Amino acid sequence: MTDSTMPPEGFNPDTAPRFGLNAQYTKDLSFEHPMAPRSFSMPGAPQISVNVGTQAERVSDDLYEVTLRIMCEAKHGEETAFVVDLYYAGLFAIANVPQEHIEPLLLVEAPRLLFPFARRIVADTTRDGGMPPLMLDPIDFLAQYQRSKEVEAAQQNLA
Repeated sequence: MTDSTMPPEGFNPDTAPRFGLNAQYTKDLSFEHPMAPRSFSMPGAPQISVNVGTQAERVSDDLYEVTLRIMCEAKHGEETAFVVDLYYAGLFAIANVPQEHIEPLLLVEAPRLLFPFARRIVADTTRDGGMPPLMLDPIDFLAQYQRSKEVEAAQQNLA
């Protein structure tokens, strides 16, 4: 019988790859409701657009800040019903990870971990602003990352 809690032979915790979330926080949050109180009596649902972006910045040797920006705008015709602009960030520690894997960790896995918390902030903010909570659909950060790489490659081919 073997003990599954024992590390494998040759395992060295000092050289093992590590990726962890040290902290998460709201960097900036803005909510505007310029149509209030008229928006409460408007017929039909507003048209909602959502834009999501990610950014990563090295803070120290093995610490990175990843910021998820979520911009939501609701309109009734040409008039803006409400706007939510959220910058939600996390501090991620990365150690002993090959260089070619760091960018995907920061732009795919880190936003995937932050998104549920940012989603809740958007829902709570719209609800607290007097609107129905805006429940964002899940985001495929891998597909978003792959698209950005394709655009980057196409721009390099044009140069």
